[in-house]
Amino acid sequence: MRRAAVRSPLARVAVFFLCLSLVIVQGYVVREESPHNLGKEKVTQLHFFFHDTVTGKNPTAVLVAKPNGTFPFNFGSLMVIDDVLTTGVDRASKVVGNAQGFYALTGLTDLSLVLAVDFGFTTGKYNGSSFSVMSRNPGQFRMARGVAFLTTRVLRGINAIVEYNVTLLHY
Repeated sequence: MRRAAVRSPLARVAVFFLCLSLVIVQGYVVREESPHNLGKEKVTQLHFFFHDTVTGKNPTAVLVAKPNGTFPFNFGSLMVIDDVLTTGVDRASKVVGNAQGFYALTGLTDLSLVLAVDFGFTTGKYNGSSFSVMSRNPGQFRMARGVAFLTTRVLRGINAIVEYNVTLLHY
């Protein structure tokens, strides 16, 4: 096969400018410069208790989906939460914030949860601050910018109080 030659002077000029524009675009360099001085990285240690209440008059965790024909808290169940965070294991302890998000029961044979939650603080030094966790429970969460260690302190039926020890790396 023969290639068609560009014979028209106008076509040659168009091809020339097209090639020239490609060279200019490829040569364009963006200078990487941070518009904000973030300062020195800080480490914050947090300690609080997460109160997940599924039963009773005022539940903070609500079942929104479950597989057909199964007990509500089996594999495939999905809960949405707005759980209180306190300074102590007792629910009457000082409230420091809330945890909002969801968790799904993901274990076919063992109890396993996948959790996606935003922890928001409403009092004290960290008022207005939050961090998010997406991981499995039970165990420890190791995130790119922090780590959370979880311990279930109280388990009454399907209601739980979970102790969190969190280390966050931030600016």
